[in-house]
Amino acid sequence: MTTRIAVLGATGYTALELLKILARHPDADVRIATSRQTDQGSVQDVHPALKNSMDVPLTQLDVASIGSEVDFVFSCLPHAASANTICALIDAGVKVVDFSADYRLSDVSVYEKWYDVEHPDGERLGNVPYGLPELYRNEICDANLVANPGCYPTSAILALAPLLQKGIVSPQDIIINSTSGVSGAGRTTNTAFQFCEANENVKAYGVGSHRHTPEISQYCSSAAGEPCDVLFTPHLVPMHRGILSTCYVRPVGGASSGDALLTLQTAYQDERFVRVVNHSVETKNVANTNYCDLAVYDSGERLVVVSAIDNLIKGAAGAAVQNFNLMCGYHETTALL
Repeated sequence: MTTRIAVLGATGYTALELLKILARHPDADVRIATSRQTDQGSVQDVHPALKNSMDVPLTQLDVASIGSEVDFVFSCLPHAASANTICALIDAGVKVVDFSADYRLSDVSVYEKWYDVEHPDGERLGNVPYGLPELYRNEICDANLVANPGCYPTSAILALAPLLQKGIVSPQDIIINSTSGVSGAGRTTNTAFQFCEANENVKAYGVGSHRHTPEISQYCSSAAGEPCDVLFTPHLVPMHRGILSTCYVRPVGGASSGDALLTLQTAYQDERFVRVVNHSVETKNVANTNYCDLAVYDSGERLVVVSAIDNLIKGAAGAAVQNFNLMCGYHETTALL
C-alpha cells in the first residue's frame, strides 16, 4: 500500500533532492507540493530535472486540506513557520518529518536564544526523536514526528558519538572545522553565495555563533553522558555540494587512532549508510549518495576524525527518506541505493 505524501516548501535544493528520491520510491505517492509562489506551475516547472518523473501542481499551503488528503508530510518550511504548521498536522493524524530546527533541541530557552524567535510549540521539545537512524532508530520507528538533523551536525555527530559513548575521547576541548558547498545556503539571493563572490574563495562564517553549535553539543553530550565542550566553525568553499568535517579530540587513557577506528567500525558494522574507511575521506566519494564516510588519524596529543557527506542527501533529503521508511514500515534503504 502506498503512502500519500505532501511536501511543504517544494522549491528549494533540498526539496528537489527529496522529490527525486520519492519519484523512484515504489511506495511513495506525492499528492501535494506547496510553495508561496503558486504562479510557478508544477514542481517540474521549478525543477526541470523532474520532467517525466513527477508532475505535481504547486499550491498554496492549506493545512486543513493537507491533513485530510495525505498520510505523511515532509516539511521544508523555515524555522518557527514549520512548527506552527506541524501542530495542526499532528492533531490531524498525519506523520511528519520536519527539516527545520524547530524540534531538534530539547530546551526551549536554548532554541529561542539561538534562533531569536519564540517557539510556537515549545511543550513538544525534548519529546521528538532526532532523525539519525544510526543512533535513534527505535525511537524513530514509533514516532509520528521526527526532527531531521542539520547537515553539519550529521557529519559531526556520526563521527563523534560512538567515541564519546565508549569513553575513547574526552568530552572537553572538542574542535570541529567543517567545510560546505554553496548549496548549503539554499536558494537565496544573498550576494555572498553568488558565483562571483563564492568562486575561487574560502571563508569561515558564523564563527562562534552558528546555529548548529547547540545541536552538535546536545547530541554529543547525550552520547557522552555529560556536557561536551564544542567549538564549531563552518567554512564556505566553492563547490556545489558536500560537507567535510574535521574533528579534533583528545583521547582518553592512551587510546590510539586504531582504538578509535575499531570503535567506529564496531558501532557502524551493521549500518548500511556509514562507511568507516582506511583511505582518504573525500566529498567526491559521497556526492549524490546517502553515505557518510569516516576515518581516524593520530596527531600528536589529539585524534583527528574526518567525515564526509552530501549535505543535500545524507545531510537532508536522504536522511528524511530513511526516517520516512522507518516510520512507515518500509525497508530503510528503499529508494536510497
